[in-house]
Amino acid sequence: MSKQENPSGSNRLQVLTSHLTAAMASEKEAALAATPSDSPTIFDKIINKQIPANIVYEDEKVLAFRDISPQAPTHILIIPKVRDGLTGISQAEERHCEILGRLLYAAKLVAKQEGLDDGFRVVINDGPNGCQSVYHLHVHLLGGRQMNWPPG
Repeated sequence: MSKQENPSGSNRLQVLTSHLTAAMASEKEAALAATPSDSPTIFDKIINKQIPANIVYEDEKVLAFRDISPQAPTHILIIPKVRDGLTGISQAEERHCEILGRLLYAAKLVAKQEGLDDGFRVVINDGPNGCQSVYHLHVHLLGGRQMNWPPG
C-alpha cells in the first residue's frame, strides 16, 4: 500500500517517531544533566519506601521494580539496596563482585517470574555517554518483544 493509499498510517508513523525521538532526547538530556552525588537518589527513596514503586522482587540485598518509562512490554529495574560507592559499573571494585553477581542472578529470577522464556535483555548504562541518569547502579531487564541489534 502506498503512502497515498494510506495517509493515516504515514501520519501515525510520524507521530510515533516524534514521540520516540522526544523520549530519547529527554532521557539523553537527563543523563547529560545528572551528576554523581552522595545525596540520596530516587532509588534510595524507593528502597526506604519514601516513594512508591511497583515492586516485583525483593530480597535482603536487591530490589526490583517496574520502570515508570518502560522501553519494552517488560521493563524492570534491579538495584542493590546499599550503594556502597557503586554509583555506576565503572566504579566497581573487587569488593563489589558479590552484589554484581547477585544483581544478575536477580535478573534471571525476575525474568522467569515475568514469563520471559523466549529471552530478554540486560542493560547497564554507565556515565553520560552511556545515558545513565541515576547514579545508583541499576540493571535494566527488558523483554516481552523482539530486541534489535545493534542497540542505541
